[in-house]
Amino acid sequence: MRDQFIKHTDLVSFADSSVNLKREDAKEYRDQVNRLRSMLEGFIAENPDVGLRKMLLSGSLAKGTALKSLNDIDVAVHVTSPDAPTGEADLLDWLIEELRKVYPNMNADQISRGNHCVRISFRGSGLDVDVVPIYEIKDDPLDRGYLYASDSGQRVLTSIPMHLEFIRTRKRTCENHYAQMIRFAKFWSSKRKAAIGPSFRCKSYLLELVMASQLDSGAVFSNYPDALEEFFAYIVKSQLADQIAFTDFFRASEIPRRGQNPIEVLDPVNLDNSIVADYTTNDRARLVEQAEEALDAISEARHATTKGRAVECWKEVFGPTFKV
Repeated sequence: MRDQFIKHTDLVSFADSSVNLKREDAKEYRDQVNRLRSMLEGFIAENPDVGLRKMLLSGSLAKGTALKSLNDIDVAVHVTSPDAPTGEADLLDWLIEELRKVYPNMNADQISRGNHCVRISFRGSGLDVDVVPIYEIKDDPLDRGYLYASDSGQRVLTSIPMHLEFIRTRKRTCENHYAQMIRFAKFWSSKRKAAIGPSFRCKSYLLELVMASQLDSGAVFSNYPDALEEFFAYIVKSQLADQIAFTDFFRASEIPRRGQNPIEVLDPVNLDNSIVADYTTNDRARLVEQAEEALDAISEARHATTKGRAVECWKEVFGPTFKV
């Protein structure tokens, strides 16, 4: 009998207990960001020449795809000052000084340089807010701007509102399942990174877009064991060799031909930005290999003759804490 031991409801329960950020925690974190945003807005109102315009919640908390293990929040700050430095290092140093003016009650060491961002650290909760500066394009109707990518350090065109709308469109199409499938994939990836180390490269945004491509192609996510098996099967079968691109904000005729990079997944709001352009052939092979191991484990779990064996198989996917 298919899925005799590990069923959809079992994965729902596991997600609720071990994978997903709790609703009350998400609210607390959003409230924390809202307080930062309110203080920034007040400062801007009193100092209109500060060179900052607004703060936007971004990343997994904004998208509703955060894991229980979340320990930092991503936000973006639009920079409007013509005097803001153009180099990343100088820009971050400039932003640190500006944010220390905005939040004078914080100690200087609570606002510091992070990885391609400025990090605001809260002593009580231990939570970090990573602030990414975006050079705002004046009067742009799509709210676009330029940021320095967290992986490559390259300056790229982006839009937080457009990225969030891309996710919301698919969440409306697939209710709660699209976001949950992303969380499962991210949880799997986090376990593989913990086991293998930095040689396993699999950024969260890659998983989001592969999942979106699957959904757009007709994949059904309402049964999680089935959907996860199909997700890993797609990676194994395709070897991630096909270009992944979207037409939410562009015509199909505008999508460029497949380039030479081992994996090509185009940013939905910027066709010039392949989000994994720096992944090597070895990176792709390692990712496919790990997906194949997950696929084999799920397949074996389907045919297991005992619940204990089925659980052991799923532990190969989600780590030793998996239980039902």
